[in-house]
Parts: sequence; C-alpha cells; structure tokens
Amino acid sequence: VIPAQDYDFLYQNGASAIFGPGTVIPVAAQKVIAELDRRHA
Repeated sequence: VIPAQDYDFLYQNGASAIFGPGTVIPVAAQKVIAELDRRHA
C-alpha cells in the first residue's frame, strides 16, 4: 500500500495513476487502457 503522502512524488516522477485499496478492478483496467491509448496514439 502506497501512503497518500507519496502520491504527489509519484505523479511528479511519471506515474499516471495510483490504485489503492478498494480499487474496482474493471474501472482501473479501463483507466490503464485509456492511458495506453493516449500514449500510443
């Protein structure tokens, strides 16, 4: 589990999304696919 106080650091260093406890897997998968599409468009 990644502490919330580390989120800004991760985003500033290239993370596009952070999925914590309680993440709904289908929603996370859609976000990952959308990000891949955006990066490879």
